[in-house]
Amino acid sequence: MPSFKELNQEDPKLAEIIAREGSRQANELELIASENYVSEAVLEALASPLANKYSEGYPGKRYYGGNQIIDEVENLAIERAKKLFGAEHVNVQPLSGSPANAAVYFALVKPGDTIMGLRLDHGGHLSHGHPVNFSGMLYNFVQYGVGHDGRIDMNEVRQVALREKPKLIVAGFSAYSRDIDWEGFKKIADEIGALTFADISHPAGLIAAGVLSSPVPLFDVVMTTTHKTLRGPRGAIIMCKEQFAKAIDRAVFPGMQGGPHDNMTAAKAVAFGEALKPEFKTYAKQVIKNAQAMSDEFIKLGYEIVSGGTDNHMFVIDLRNKNLVGKEAEKALEKVGISVSRSTIPNDPNPPMNPSGIRVGTPAITTRGLNEDECRNVAGLMDKAIMNKEDEAVLSELQKSIKELCRKYPLKY
Repeated sequence: MPSFKELNQEDPKLAEIIAREGSRQANELELIASENYVSEAVLEALASPLANKYSEGYPGKRYYGGNQIIDEVENLAIERAKKLFGAEHVNVQPLSGSPANAAVYFALVKPGDTIMGLRLDHGGHLSHGHPVNFSGMLYNFVQYGVGHDGRIDMNEVRQVALREKPKLIVAGFSAYSRDIDWEGFKKIADEIGALTFADISHPAGLIAAGVLSSPVPLFDVVMTTTHKTLRGPRGAIIMCKEQFAKAIDRAVFPGMQGGPHDNMTAAKAVAFGEALKPEFKTYAKQVIKNAQAMSDEFIKLGYEIVSGGTDNHMFVIDLRNKNLVGKEAEKALEKVGISVSRSTIPNDPNPPMNPSGIRVGTPAITTRGLNEDECRNVAGLMDKAIMNKEDEAVLSELQKSIKELCRKYPLKY
């Protein structure tokens, strides 16, 4: 962790808050599927002098002077992302996932056009057409879901597509534990003449490492955030076929945002470089092994897992047979030093703010070095915390066990 010498002198109050958060991260386990720990090199890039520059436009075509070196940074990030994913064109400027999705919609369809996406309570994302989100407000979203087995029902996808004739089909998720049939989606889209858009924000690192299938060779446009399984800074990129390059670039700038955050672009380049190394594939494989070990252990402990297991880095626990809701489990786990996120289950009878499940992910604990045996142990500790959510003495002992485990697998910075 950086020393924060200047920050301690200039703003001791904020420095103290940051130090406490650093301590929390070091002494607690992160099981939120969308979070990870970046490398010290990524942190250094984020804190670099690149934060001072304004760079509206693209390499070689800026609206401000003094961007010759910034162009090198952005071109390096683009070059590495292309190599990592095998993409024809990459825009590395999007500031985060939802605005990136907005840029994709802006580039490919018009307000009011029909788009098809996965239902939020079935594992989709707010920006895949939920009524409270800009996507559901500006576009005519129609939704598909999962079947009784908790897996995306490709027959339903085809039926909805044939009936509604969407101009764009969105494939992707925020709480779905299975690999996606990208070829199946592409075949359906071709049948009705729709464009294809994959949101791989969650499994991107696993796809880049080659341990999950990739939509990049098949789909027209692919978006990913860079801070989940990719272990990069909080940001996003958009990849596309060359024929959509101009439309995507115009949609990002000047369509949706102004100047990029050049320090973030540099940090993305660092993360892409790290993901190109052989050890990243080993990491990605271990992420999946850990998720499967933990999921299997929860099943042995009597919990119900949506779809019965996982192919990727996450799974959703349906707590109804334990007579609990997600908020209760989340709070109990927080007391012992484990962070998870509450999650809806398919056709959830409870509201999104207090749903019936929790989502568990293994990217961050795998970064720390935990293996399958430790993940099974963590599942047991989580079960004890959830089942003894009102027993402060038990929770206190569990907290000690978590801190000891964190000391055994310390953060690298």
